[in-house]
Amino acid sequence: MTSSELYLRLLSHVKPHWRVFAFGCLGMMIVAATEPALPALMKPLIEGTFIDKDPILISWMPVVIVALFVVRGAAAYIANYSLGWVGNRLVTDLRNAMFAKLLALPARYFDDQPSGVLISKLTFDVTQVTQAATSALTIVFRDSLAIVGLLAYLLWLNWKLTLFALVMGPLIVLVVRVLSVKLRNSSREVQQAMGYITQVIDEAIGGHRVVKLFGGQEYEKARFDDEANRVRRHQMKQVSAMAASAPIVQLIAAVALAIIVYYAMLQSSAAQLSVGEFAAFVAGMLMLTAPLKRVTDINEYLQKGLAASESVFELIDREPEPDRGTAAIGRARGEIRFENVNFSYGDPGRRALDSVNLAIAPGETVALVGASGAGKTTLANLVPRFYQPTGGRVLLDGHDLETLTLASLRANIALVSQDVVLFNDTVAANIAYGMMNGAAEKDIVAAAEAAHAMEFIREMPQGLATLVGENGLKLSGGQRQRLAIARALLKNAPVLVLDEATSALDSESERYVQAALEALMRGRTTIVIAHRLSTVEKADCIVVLERGRIAESGTHRELLERGGIYDKLYRIQFAPGTATG
Repeated sequence: MTSSELYLRLLSHVKPHWRVFAFGCLGMMIVAATEPALPALMKPLIEGTFIDKDPILISWMPVVIVALFVVRGAAAYIANYSLGWVGNRLVTDLRNAMFAKLLALPARYFDDQPSGVLISKLTFDVTQVTQAATSALTIVFRDSLAIVGLLAYLLWLNWKLTLFALVMGPLIVLVVRVLSVKLRNSSREVQQAMGYITQVIDEAIGGHRVVKLFGGQEYEKARFDDEANRVRRHQMKQVSAMAASAPIVQLIAAVALAIIVYYAMLQSSAAQLSVGEFAAFVAGMLMLTAPLKRVTDINEYLQKGLAASESVFELIDREPEPDRGTAAIGRARGEIRFENVNFSYGDPGRRALDSVNLAIAPGETVALVGASGAGKTTLANLVPRFYQPTGGRVLLDGHDLETLTLASLRANIALVSQDVVLFNDTVAANIAYGMMNGAAEKDIVAAAEAAHAMEFIREMPQGLATLVGENGLKLSGGQRQRLAIARALLKNAPVLVLDEATSALDSESERYVQAALEALMRGRTTIVIAHRLSTVEKADCIVVLERGRIAESGTHRELLERGGIYDKLYRIQFAPGTATG
């Protein structure tokens, strides 16, 4: 996308707020229109008051000056407030669009993107676009109009002298073009570096216990210092480019001004220019330097804003999670079939799943066991379509999952993972999350009772209204897990995916929760991912995965009698002296 296309797209997001924007532009136009009035007052001020001593001018000139600045001040306030409002609204709109896209992106995207980089896009990059959308436009409208007005006045006053000023224009444009590329590149580098520094901060805060316990403070300090210095170096490139820009432009303007003043004095000595006209012309030329400098500085705002726009639109333009299904299944019976399913995360030659065929009857409990990396979680992740098979297909009640809408598919599935996700909200809000928001309190309590969570909830200061902290920081691991199970109980979905759902529980809690889960699984299709084989002995079918393939399957007793992989895993876990919990 070219710079002009990128800028026009950015301005398209300003369009919904065009009324406020137009009001701001009107204020800037008034400010710009009054700019030539200041040097125009110099001639009557000098000639009418100091030379001719006109009593009317002497009386009214102070009033005119004050009135002029009152108008300019009011117009400037309107312009700055209106454009500030539009700029902040633009950032809010883009942030909302970016966040909405983040929620719609596929799981693969988050596998490849550091969370710190994504956070930086929403917190830092998006704020930079206002420099191109509003700051640059402020300069374009106000200062460009002021320059045009001042030049028009100077041409009317003395066209010969004004032509010298116009000769300097191409030189200034050349300087700006040379610096544009450097500014854009350095702005991109600053944004990338900010993403890395945010990642370091995020990891250090999230893993502060590990940092302290393993003495990683100095290592984290060194990482942060490296990234902070990377940001500083890239920012200094911007400073260097802009520091060189202003003096060069001002030097060109100073040379032009010096030549003009010299010829103006020659004209004045030849009686071709009065004292008042000379003062007005010099005042007009001096007033040109400030808007000229700001017009030169527009390149800094523009390049930073365009570089930020590239980052923002790169995220917004990402393809969302594919949802090509058109059928809504309603409440499913729970029959799941995997037909010759293959899956790879990147390299097609390395399959995480290889020719998997599996049929799960409605209401059946199937346990997936095997060594780490065997493909258990990958297989379960295909059911809610977090990933799509690279070969074969998965069916629910005879429907290919690709033909179902994501909303109707996922409404039929509940998940309890070993990595419990809780939000910094109340206990009740974490149980009745998402589509269950607004559930009756009695239903929330019933789900919490079934998950044996009310035992500790009643002891909390505000009960169900207690805030749990970031990711349940105020709760123990077992308590967090029981809230996640209560969430799944409340959803009451026909298909359950339990990924080591009791892994964080102590023995007593596990006994209660296991009983609750058995009651919940009754009559529902359940896929259980387990490393602790004691939790899956009662499963209707145990599927043993090895290197992405189904190595064997059967009931607990059948697999033990077979003496295969499952029997070896079971003997290892329950060998004398081996801890099973």
